[in-house]
Parts: sequence; C-alpha cells; structure tokens
Amino acid sequence: MSVKKELSTDQCKLLFSTLKTRFEKNKNRHPQLEWTAVQARFDFHLHGNGNREKLWSLHQMEITGGEPDVIGFDPPTDEFIFCDCSAESPKGRRSICYDREGLESRKDFPPANNAVDMAKEIGIDILTEAQYRDLQQLGEFDTKTSSWVKTPEAIRKLGGALFCDRRYDHVFTYHNGAQSYYSGRAFRGIIRI
Repeated sequence: MSVKKELSTDQCKLLFSTLKTRFEKNKNRHPQLEWTAVQARFDFHLHGNGNREKLWSLHQMEITGGEPDVIGFDPPTDEFIFCDCSAESPKGRRSICYDREGLESRKDFPPANNAVDMAKEIGIDILTEAQYRDLQQLGEFDTKTSSWVKTPEAIRKLGGALFCDRRYDHVFTYHNGAQSYYSGRAFRGIIRI
C-alpha cells in the first residue's frame, strides 16, 4: 500500500510557521535570502502546478528531527536548497545501518531500517562528504553524534560506508562496515524546492 505523500492545509500551515521561525532565527545560513521568496515557492507548490510531494518531504525531515532550513539558492535551477540543520543527527533516523545490503548482511540484531532506503522514502538525498563539510561552515553540527554520508561506490563495493562528525572544532570523516549502526548515528538530508 503506497503512502499518500501530501499534507493537509493545517499541516502545511504548521510546517510553514515552523520553517519561517527557524529561517528568521538563523539568518547566517541564508544572509542574502528573504522569507517572502521562500513562502512564494511554498505557495506555488501548494496551490499552483508545483510538486506537493516536496512539501511532504520537508515535513518528513521535520518530524524525524532534522530541523530543515534554507542553506542556499541555486539561480540556474531557481531552487531553494533545504538541509537538515539539527544540532545533532536527527533523532528519528538514528540506529540505522547504511544501506539495504548492509542491513541484509547483518546476522544478529539487525536495525529497523537503513539510511539509503529512509532517504528515498522521505524523498531527500543523503549529504555527500563535501555537502556535509559545507554545512559545517554554517554552524557546529554533530558535536556528540555522527551522520552517514553518501559513500563512493568503490568503498561500498568493499563493504565499507562513510560517516562524519565534528570534534575538537574540526570535521572528521571515518569508515565503518555498512552493516554497523549506533544509537548516535543517523544521516542528514538535502532537498531542492
């Protein structure tokens, strides 16, 4: 049974209010942008010919603890870039391994889900290592937790997966087996709207 990926009017109002408050509180993440432009984009997706599923994806980012916020605007594609900006990795996405193959290879105590499938279900992309490092220029994230990042195929073929965190005022990239999972590790996502 497929999930209806559409929000009610009340859910949209609450989401937009939450995002507006976060946007205004964190101007350093988007100093050249105004909320009215973001709201106009939301209205287009809600009332025009836009993609309502993207609003649903933002809502999923929010309810899983990602605290999405605008981190940029891409003029060539005319898209706002939203990213999970929670101080620590999103609580509703923790204790998951990297991907389906890692999950299926786990013999004992498999986790409930995996990062790659969750991101796809939500409708977002897992941050690459470069995107993760760019995010860290906007604040201090994952000082107590860690986040899976998109792993290059060459590493994944050998059974590994990458994750990042911030310690000692530096961003570190590490590796684990893709089947591993920890209570303090989730993933951060990004979406263009």
